[in-house]
Amino acid sequence: MASIFPSRRVRSTPFTPGVTAAGMSVCTVYNRMILPSVFAGQEEDYRHLKTHVQVWDVACERQVEVVGPDARRLLDLISPRDLDKMAMDQCYYMPAIDRDGGMLNDPVLVKLAEDRFWISVADSDYLQYVVGVRDALGLDAQVFEPDVSPLAVQGPKSDDLMARVFGDIARDIRFFRYKRLPFMGRELVVARSGYSKQGGFEIYVDGSDIGMPLWDALFAAGADLNVRAGCPSTMERVEAGLLSYGNDMTRDNTPFECGLGKFVNSPRDYIGKAGLLARSEPTQQIRPIEIMGDIPPINFAWPLRAGGKEVGQVTTAIWSPDFKTNVAIGMVDRAHWDAGTALEVETVAGPRKAVVKDKFWI
Repeated sequence: MASIFPSRRVRSTPFTPGVTAAGMSVCTVYNRMILPSVFAGQEEDYRHLKTHVQVWDVACERQVEVVGPDARRLLDLISPRDLDKMAMDQCYYMPAIDRDGGMLNDPVLVKLAEDRFWISVADSDYLQYVVGVRDALGLDAQVFEPDVSPLAVQGPKSDDLMARVFGDIARDIRFFRYKRLPFMGRELVVARSGYSKQGGFEIYVDGSDIGMPLWDALFAAGADLNVRAGCPSTMERVEAGLLSYGNDMTRDNTPFECGLGKFVNSPRDYIGKAGLLARSEPTQQIRPIEIMGDIPPINFAWPLRAGGKEVGQVTTAIWSPDFKTNVAIGMVDRAHWDAGTALEVETVAGPRKAVVKDKFWI
């Protein structure tokens, strides 16, 4: 298989030496950076994540920093979520939309000060959108990508590992909250968050120069915890119903279609409010789908059919070792999204029977 030629368009991360030495066998490109995808194997990585503790190079979750006198005004203009009650140590999941209510990204917003925020983005050029809004309105705020690279610690033993490196204070961090904890003379934002349901943290590594020292410190402290390099697991995330922007939702979809309507609560006149509220009663919505029989790998959406008519699409599908079935995420038309509805999936290997589930598996 061909390798990726390094350039400024596809960047390595501060942790690339670590993931390379740990045996990264498959990677992808995300926000123009390398994102590890497999180490020992999909199922082995999945089992280890659910049992022990992993360190993930997720530096590709780039930050859009917004700072300055008009920072909060700019955020209020682009956020359909009410930010008034956001505490100084809090992270908010924030749908990002265009003027028609279509999803541009689904970032996590981190409040660092009343006039300083990080928007931790999924795979897209969302920074350019934020710059465009600022420039169009002449707002007094800087918008840029800082040298901040998230490193995730995920799995049931993550509290123990983090306590060994940062002290027991790490155990006190609440979900989607953060503390500033010292490492090598710097204070790092450490949040209880991450792209799994196994529990864990995301460390916002401020400065590439301390990336590998932190990586090495975590591995040295976690040897008896069976710590390994890992990465987001498609098997686990689909079981949990964790959505992937660009796969399970795109600009064609609204937050309401993606099950994110509870985050649309801003009282202000933000960009896209009229367009979004006009689409507040979705005609299609994300649903968990179980697929029967063997399925091939999925790299584009598979049509969902009922009585020969297309009624949606499967966006992600994979075998679940724990639940012994094919778990999937689908966007399904209203008339067919009720739990128990029998459907058919048109895979590249032929049709497969499927059923809408009442909830995701974990």
